[in-house]
Amino acid sequence: MKNSCDRKLAGLLLLSLTSVSCAGQTELSATAPLRKNDALVIWWERGYYAQEDEAIRTVINQWEAKTGNSVELSLLDQDVVLRETQNALQTGQVPDIVLSYEGSYTFIPTWAWNGHLADVSSVTDSLKDSYSNSALKSAELYNNVAQTKTAYAVPLKQHTIHIHYWRDLLAKAGFNETDIPTEWDAFWNFWKQAQDRLHAQGQKDVFGLGLAMSREASDTFANFNQVLEAFDVQLLDNNGNLLVDNPQVHQQITAALDWYTQFYQEGYVPDAAIDWIDSSNNIAFLNRELLMVVNPTLSIPGSQREDDQDLYLNQLATIEFPNEPDGESPTYVVNVPQLVVLAKSPNQEMAKNFIVYLMQPDNLAPYLEGSLGRFFPVIPELTTAPFWNNPEDPHIFMGTQQFQTRTTRAGYHSLSPAYSEVDVQNIWGQAIESVVVDNVSPNDATDEALLKIQAIFADWKR
Repeated sequence: MKNSCDRKLAGLLLLSLTSVSCAGQTELSATAPLRKNDALVIWWERGYYAQEDEAIRTVINQWEAKTGNSVELSLLDQDVVLRETQNALQTGQVPDIVLSYEGSYTFIPTWAWNGHLADVSSVTDSLKDSYSNSALKSAELYNNVAQTKTAYAVPLKQHTIHIHYWRDLLAKAGFNETDIPTEWDAFWNFWKQAQDRLHAQGQKDVFGLGLAMSREASDTFANFNQVLEAFDVQLLDNNGNLLVDNPQVHQQITAALDWYTQFYQEGYVPDAAIDWIDSSNNIAFLNRELLMVVNPTLSIPGSQREDDQDLYLNQLATIEFPNEPDGESPTYVVNVPQLVVLAKSPNQEMAKNFIVYLMQPDNLAPYLEGSLGRFFPVIPELTTAPFWNNPEDPHIFMGTQQFQTRTTRAGYHSLSPAYSEVDVQNIWGQAIESVVVDNVSPNDATDEALLKIQAIFADWKR
């Protein structure tokens, strides 16, 4: 969950405007008209890599040549596209298509609930035989105005959580890769043992585990949502109803919170982790302050892929989560960035036509490959390409295996927009901080977190 700009999730709408215009040189301002003539207006989150932006420009140029339509594309920083869309919904002067990576688990479920999104089921129906099940599930959102649940978004790409470590630091600790256990407790204790050995050698500036502990980092709730899955916590039923009144759920959350925070309390996570923002764990790991790190995308190896091939191929390693505490293989919580068409768009059919064109494998493949593994295809057909299946690429190949061989599920925000507010407020980050900073017991921190979650859901009056 990285962006070129560090950010605080809860302050998305308070940041200053830093938009940069792209195709057509269209700049966003309070006075400039949103569109010229009948052009299709697209607000697209700027890619992490230049290849992503170039690929979407190419698709747009091809579509314009094929259809005779014109497109006004604005590539915007992540915080900007969300804030500007919020502003546009207030004024009614909306773009036609919006892509926001972070919006998929924060604002998009809310926009659907409030009737701000167009029904795009005709698009997803035309592609349903191509999509993965978790991707299709993520697009089914509830519209409280129309009292309907259908596809109000088009899945574009997906990502899940990964673990990275330094091979040379592991070797200095006297271990090799075959020593890494796959059983839950043994796996996490292994990194504690490795830190102990490194500290005994005088390398006291290296910590065994990179786990976000702050309410400022979206990595914190991403990590903890995955841990809750590992502990078999079911917070919502299939209809989006809270299950937190169940004493077993409370007990499981408490156990997960106790387990997660113990690493900080025991000194196996850096003190600074309570102040991390989203880029902090990346920086700490790449500075070799961490032996191992948990991250919600492959942004860490991706940042080194073109600049340092030796580091990318030989020094960095990517591995799966261990088996869950009950011995089952891991189930991965997947986030699916989505395209949306605004309900007040004057060009809804044109927008849907463009999205169908974009989602054709030959058009979508270059865009996804341009993300260098940070995002993976939601269309399984695309994962057969050599880019995703090269065993000599230790990171993208491992990520592909996670999606192809393991069970995945969409995040809870796909079941209820209220859960998107849980993540926006970083309720789990608040709970973790209360334990490691304020010395609140995991049981009491769970009580407080569940009261906040229940209040959020009550506000939605589902």
